[in-house]
Amino acid sequence: MPATVYYADMHCRSHEDSKIAKVARLCEALNLKKIIKKKELTAIKLHFGEYGNDTHLNPTLVRQVVEKIIEAGGKPFLTDTTTLYSGSRHNAVDHMQTAYAHGFTPAVVHAPVILADGLYGENDTPVRINCKHFTEVHIATEIRRAPAMVVLSHFKGHEMAGFGGAIKNLAMGGAAVRGKKAQHATHVTVSEKKCVGCAKCVKVCPQHALSMKSKKSVVDIAKCIGCFECITVCPEKAISINWETEMQPFIERMTEYAYGTVKGRKKNICYINFVLNVTPDCDCAPWSDMQLVPDVGILASTDPVALDQACFDLVSKAPSLTPGTPGADITDKFTARWPNTCGTVQLAYGEAVGLGSREYKLKKV
Repeated sequence: MPATVYYADMHCRSHEDSKIAKVARLCEALNLKKIIKKKELTAIKLHFGEYGNDTHLNPTLVRQVVEKIIEAGGKPFLTDTTTLYSGSRHNAVDHMQTAYAHGFTPAVVHAPVILADGLYGENDTPVRINCKHFTEVHIATEIRRAPAMVVLSHFKGHEMAGFGGAIKNLAMGGAAVRGKKAQHATHVTVSEKKCVGCAKCVKVCPQHALSMKSKKSVVDIAKCIGCFECITVCPEKAISINWETEMQPFIERMTEYAYGTVKGRKKNICYINFVLNVTPDCDCAPWSDMQLVPDVGILASTDPVALDQACFDLVSKAPSLTPGTPGADITDKFTARWPNTCGTVQLAYGEAVGLGSREYKLKKV
């Protein structure tokens, strides 16, 4: 049976059609009172954005979700997890300061920020899943302990996963550091020919796995944890992985972690995807590139696979904002930008492991 995906487009000619009003209607369509019990602690899982990124979720819209959870009887808190890579969210203190700098303060969102995996991402809870890549996954403790959860995701591109929506938010965002390492589980290589010796990769590597020798970057495979931050910052694209063999297993591992995050409690979790500012990069990047397509809308469902599939389909149908660039006229905007990725694997594999269904019916609210 197809899952219902609720959809609000971006047309607006009155206060009743503002983005705030649309978010409220989507929450009502999800019927939060069936998902959240009275006085129940409710996690709002979101991404606060790396410092320098300005296309992360809007705190004003997040507050509307908070108010609707309170109205349903829940006690909401905002949460996320520590990053593998160095940056503004590498530990709990820096992460909270970044969240505050981006407007996620109690005065704005009417809820506290509680990071889910401890000071350094060391707090996790094992969940048995018995899938192809993992028998057991390690989920951030407070995300697993929360009796209910509303997952808010910025749907956009991603250099490694193809695109990021609800599934990726559950997977990387739901895992503590040990789980993030398990999902990546690969190492990078450096092309000596392409490397110009700028050392940007050396500066960002959280494990000191990269160093300079004879004015070229070299990697210590034993230290590399596959966080891929070096790939992101390398201006010459001299750093890579074996794209042909590594991408599908990486996305499958990621999807298994998404499954582990929700296993045994699907009835107490719902999802809202914001298909706004659809940039090519994750909000982990400390910048925001121009949008791939115009703003599409805001969608919600109790099925993360159906939700991401619907968002992907709508982005595929949307006109490109980068005409004339290679691949801009093809349907899959994300593969056009990141040709080495295979983002739809997370949809097919998510359905295969029982995370959700790719079949959906779109219902406009």
